[in-house]
Amino acid sequence: MTSLPEDPLSRISEDDRDTAVQRLQDAYAEGHISHEEMDECLDQVLTANTHSELVSVLVSLPAENAGTTSTIAAAGGRIRRRGAWRVPRMLKVESAFGRVHLDLSRAVIEHSVVDIELQLGTARAKITVPRDAIVDVEEWRTGWKDLLYKTQRRSRPGGPRIRISGTRGFGRLKIRHAWR
Repeated sequence: MTSLPEDPLSRISEDDRDTAVQRLQDAYAEGHISHEEMDECLDQVLTANTHSELVSVLVSLPAENAGTTSTIAAAGGRIRRRGAWRVPRMLKVESAFGRVHLDLSRAVIEHSVVDIELQLGTARAKITVPRDAIVDVEEWRTGWKDLLYKTQRRSRPGGPRIRISGTRGFGRLKIRHAWR
């Protein structure tokens, strides 16, 4: 499944374009696409103006193994994912002191259920989910401060289910739905 913005004809940012180029380079380096395919896809990404054009190129890349878990870890500093990045089926994020910002609003989400496991010390985290996503935070445990999240009043069927689990010491977790 691919999660597009509310308006797939909205213009892309340079961050979106840079993220797409990086994904193509990674796919080429891992041997998933040939040199000719990479050249063709790079041309499409570099000339794309809208999110629908960009996502149509990224969807053609091989899907990640559904059983694969990706881990992002940093003792301090920032962990940031935004733009047209591919969200794995299971994502583990570990941060002791820094800030974590995961923006899934324009990400390529190919799974109907995405598990995000957070291990946060004193780190602050912000997660932006697609407008039509269903968020489940039942497995989230905190040592201090409450979770900042309001469920959507009007949810449309067909959106991905984002299950957030893990623990947090003294930081704060804020989850919000994208406006578009």
